[in-house]
Amino acid sequence: MATKKSLIKIRNGNLITPARIIPNGSVLIENGIITDVAEHDLEMPGTFTIDAGGRYISPGFIDIHVHGGGGYDFMDNTVEAFLEIAKLHARFGTTTMFPTTLTGPTEDIIKTLEIYEKAVPLNKEGAQLMGIHLEGPYFAMNQRGAQDPRWIRDPDPEEYEYIVSRSNSIKRWSAAPELKGAIPFARYLKSKGILVSLAHTDAIYEEVVEAFENGYTLATHLYSGMSGVTRRNAFRYAGVIESAFIIDEMNVEIIADGVHLPAPLLKLVCKIKGPDKIALITDAMRAAGMPPGESIIGNIHTGLKVIVEDGVSKLPDRSSFAGSVATADRLVRTMINMAGVSLSDAIRMITETPAAIMNISDRKGSLAVGKDADIVIFDENISIYTTMIKGNIIYQN
Repeated sequence: MATKKSLIKIRNGNLITPARIIPNGSVLIENGIITDVAEHDLEMPGTFTIDAGGRYISPGFIDIHVHGGGGYDFMDNTVEAFLEIAKLHARFGTTTMFPTTLTGPTEDIIKTLEIYEKAVPLNKEGAQLMGIHLEGPYFAMNQRGAQDPRWIRDPDPEEYEYIVSRSNSIKRWSAAPELKGAIPFARYLKSKGILVSLAHTDAIYEEVVEAFENGYTLATHLYSGMSGVTRRNAFRYAGVIESAFIIDEMNVEIIADGVHLPAPLLKLVCKIKGPDKIALITDAMRAAGMPPGESIIGNIHTGLKVIVEDGVSKLPDRSSFAGSVATADRLVRTMINMAGVSLSDAIRMITETPAAIMNISDRKGSLAVGKDADIVIFDENISIYTTMIKGNIIYQN
């Protein structure tokens, strides 16, 4: 249950700031906003005090690509699903999320947008919902992964303009840039202030360059559902993976669950792109936070059956991964333990960088005066002790 106080002090913790980690620091919060960040214990009578007990005090985690958790999927199209997913992920440090759809018919996408609008004002005990990420349906068929092939199609102006007209909540849309009509699609979204991301794509370098110039500035779950080097009539062509590395300004997101990408690839992405261009994402489906076994990706009634084992969701024939079951704390642990990055860099990739990508840095992503008091307290194992959103204690272990 959320606990609300107007004046809060968090003391006796290691503050993770953009510049450094401050030992024995404290944070002052007034009416949900950070008003002071200090290297000592702030003397402030009358405050509600939280003792961090020598643990880390971090900005709240920002998940820009998440489908579900706790037995629910956003495509279930119920308010309950939205609220329970937000609640589940808050337990693991996520304070801001962008609910993500899957490929489906137009009416399903519209329904999800409508349910989102209803859920937002009711969401008092979960991660803050900051806008919808539409993943699909404009994808390359042979890079579909677990996306339902029945609904994969080329961008249609009549369709996407109608969808955009129905909601102000669309903040990002992922598509394959090589499809017929995908460049005008990107230009239209850019004119509406919607981030365009390339995903489930077979594009080659020349197509990616054109796409980047027209708004495709983010690579959705790098390595997953995208082309690498291919050969055509004996000649080699660079794919989307290599293009994302070559284009310095392109941001990338990675599913850092330790399964989708093994340690060498995590290290390679970090070496080439750096923490300022990498966002860690869960890409979690409904089985996140649930025991292994059979599950469903997408709508509970019409979605695809999957099996969860080895810490990941797979298609029943085990030919492909079918989404992640990660929570945000696991992403940070993976980057430290498998990719060998520092705690500061791992945190930057799940706070400051995603905030910048989604254009919410004015409010989110760092422990700084004037920003929302979205804060998590965790130990050296990234076990979450407290999750706070806008000064409200949403979760305490």
